Amino acid sequence: MADRKRVSGKDPMDQLKWETARELGLDDDLKNPGDELTVREAGKIGGNMVRKLVKRGEQSLGREHPLRKGPKL
Repeated sequence: MADRKRVSGKDPMDQLKWETARELGLDDDLKNPGDELTVREAGKIGGNMVRKLVKRGEQSLGREHPLRKGPKL
């Protein structure tokens, strides 16, 4: 896990979680360790994190293969 951390010492996935929660207005629920997230809130955060990761991956692939338009059918 330490190899995934950046020089700043913060886990990129944890940063993404907080960023996503902030965008959804759920960061106050994460601030208090005694408070629990509902399943729905956790699902919203996780689902939006996955969307962001997929989008970043697609953008990264687009930079690596600029001529690639999409899957061939």
